[in-house]
Amino acid sequence: MDGPLPTVGVEEEYFLVDPATGWIVPAAAGAVAAAAAAGHGETIGSEFTLYQIESRTRPCTGLAELRSDLEAVRGAATEAAHAVGTRLCASGTPVLGRVAPDTLADHPRYRAGREQFRGMSADFAISAQHVHVHCPDREAALLIGNHLRPWLPTLVALSANSPFHEGGDTGYASWRSVIRLRFPCLGPPPYAASLGDAERIARTVAAAGAMLDPAMPFWDVRPNPRLPTVEVRCMDVVAELDDAVALTALVRGLVRVAAEAVRSGDPGPRTGAEVVRAAYWNAARDGTAGTAVDLRDFRLRPARDLVGALLEHVREPLEDAGELAFVTARLTALAGSPANAGATGAAVQRAAAAGPEGLRGAVARLVRTTEGE
Repeated sequence: MDGPLPTVGVEEEYFLVDPATGWIVPAAAGAVAAAAAAGHGETIGSEFTLYQIESRTRPCTGLAELRSDLEAVRGAATEAAHAVGTRLCASGTPVLGRVAPDTLADHPRYRAGREQFRGMSADFAISAQHVHVHCPDREAALLIGNHLRPWLPTLVALSANSPFHEGGDTGYASWRSVIRLRFPCLGPPPYAASLGDAERIARTVAAAGAMLDPAMPFWDVRPNPRLPTVEVRCMDVVAELDDAVALTALVRGLVRVAAEAVRSGDPGPRTGAEVVRAAYWNAARDGTAGTAVDLRDFRLRPARDLVGALLEHVREPLEDAGELAFVTARLTALAGSPANAGATGAAVQRAAAAGPEGLRGAVARLVRTTEGE
């Protein structure tokens, strides 16, 4: 494809867990961030609750650079978590319970969200992987989001890593996605014909009390309010480092294909919001193991077939970047086959929980993988 590779960056959110019990603990995330800052600058920050921290890579071009940066950031987060007696756990939801009631991080936006959404935010302790792809043109970034909407449920399925929630099996692959879908201002973005159209939608949603700030929408694809990027926010955080890298490359490939279409004058398919949300719910429930909604033609297909279609859709930019073999191998392993449940986080968590230690074994497996042991 024409032009240089756009830079890409990753944000990951992690839970802080007690090494003995596996329960999440309010370990003063500010102290964890401060411990990390001593040697690693502002790569680690606080999140919505004191049970969580967030990491940030630099903008990277090549996947080797990204992997090295993400590994270093995870290492810094691990070291800082250990300094306050906790372990780092990459899971979309808490596998086990919490040692105290919800403990909100001290941030005006978090307090405003709790006040505005009330009981809906009582269990809003969820962890994600966000991918930023450089795009300085906000109008183009908005239209790129229209092209990404049909593929977001497949990203949800591939990254699904939250089958358990506070000690119970939800029956879903990504319970984090279900928690987010109940909020009117979260989940898949609405179709918007232009940046101005998107801003009008956000103002209306905010006026109804369903969004905190129309200048800072939290849809699953958005022109980032502060950075020159397209930000994709639909994925659970994943424990395997190479899966995080492969999903990031996949998102960049999607953005590059969409950017080419936008440059040619295509504003993207006008897929209805209700159908997209239904496809999200389906992907959150079944992951890559079930039947999924193909939002290109509204037919039901095996979810694994849609993974293959997605890889074909981004073949050119992945080949151009020299990333096709790596991404194909990782995504094929995640998707599995009819005889193989695949290696998504949800499948790995359930397999670990079936062992003699039960859910504590699942947490221990997540911690070992997250911390790179």
